[in-house]
Amino acid sequence: MPDALPHFEPFTLRTAPAAIEDLRTRLSLTRWPDAPEDAGWSLGTDIAYLRELVAYWADGFDWPAQEAALARLPRFRVRLGGLGVHFVHARAVAPAAPALPLVLCHGWPDSFWRYSKVIPLLTDPGGHGADPADAFDVVVPDMPGYGYSDRPTGPPLDSIAVAGLWAELMGALGYTRFGAAGGDVGSHVSRYLALDHPGRVVAVHRMDGGLPVPTGDLADLSPDERTWFEDVTAWGASEGAYGALHRTKPQTAAVGLTDSPAGLAGWIVEKLRAWSDCGGDVERSFTKDEILTNVTLYWLTETIGSSMRMYHANAAIPREQLARRVEVPSGFSLFRGDILRPPQAWLERTANVVHLTEPARGGHFAPFEEPELYAEELRAFFRPYRAAAKG
Repeated sequence: MPDALPHFEPFTLRTAPAAIEDLRTRLSLTRWPDAPEDAGWSLGTDIAYLRELVAYWADGFDWPAQEAALARLPRFRVRLGGLGVHFVHARAVAPAAPALPLVLCHGWPDSFWRYSKVIPLLTDPGGHGADPADAFDVVVPDMPGYGYSDRPTGPPLDSIAVAGLWAELMGALGYTRFGAAGGDVGSHVSRYLALDHPGRVVAVHRMDGGLPVPTGDLADLSPDERTWFEDVTAWGASEGAYGALHRTKPQTAAVGLTDSPAGLAGWIVEKLRAWSDCGGDVERSFTKDEILTNVTLYWLTETIGSSMRMYHANAAIPREQLARRVEVPSGFSLFRGDILRPPQAWLERTANVVHLTEPARGGHFAPFEEPELYAEELRAFFRPYRAAAKG
């Protein structure tokens, strides 16, 4: 007997008032650390800015309004691999031609939130000044351990396993062939979708090439590649402490971050500032409401620990997997404000690059920072592959 088809349930959620009251109480009882005068962001999160953000979170932030806005997206839950998976499934609005199915893969520290602004631009291009023929059916799942998806109770899933779940999800939704796109951890997930399901993924778009994994003599690399390796090493020494902790001792940090909303906000907002194209002012890229919507999702779902554990799982991926070359047609958008932008030579060494752009605005969270620009990047890249998705 064939396996039963997955059952999709519409997802709606209204947070209990008691959970909001508990959050506000905890915020009011924050015990603040001292900080050297004029430290700013030089030692990590700027405590003065965090105090301002937390005060607004406690007394001005309207979570029910933000929750209602997110609820306007068509959201569902389904069981895959023994886990409940939450996802957005937004179909194209009156497309001029058959829509291209597209799975968007988020990263850390975020969730489906990363793509909440760009979804309408992709499903209804005609309604936003673009060609209606460029419409997508958009699927945005929360990875297990993130957002409203279940937290694995056993070993955390790595990017290879998540890619397998997304291939299963797309098939269950009736999409035989589709495009994939992502950034951060989502770049790795979309990469493995292309590597392990090349007959189904018509093309893959990524915002980064991942950290370099040399497989031979570094002397064989181009000068640009060797310089990039040096930059990555320097970045890891100055900015990579969070990643080392996630990979090795995530449960240690999870205790404090799950208990203290101010601590959680400090952990996340520092990355939103450092990785966005904000020129040092985080609110040039995100309003306080937008920052706190992302942070509140982590707080209410209690997923900061489970999200960090995925780094531990990915650190155990065999080296030979990391060194595989993507042969599916690949596009890259290296946004100006993103971190660790690889040289073209490295991208071509690791993937079948058919499209490469360097947008002048946007950072690591470009789908949220610059949704119109990101939508146009996807439309342009996937345009030649729409016919292939019909096969």
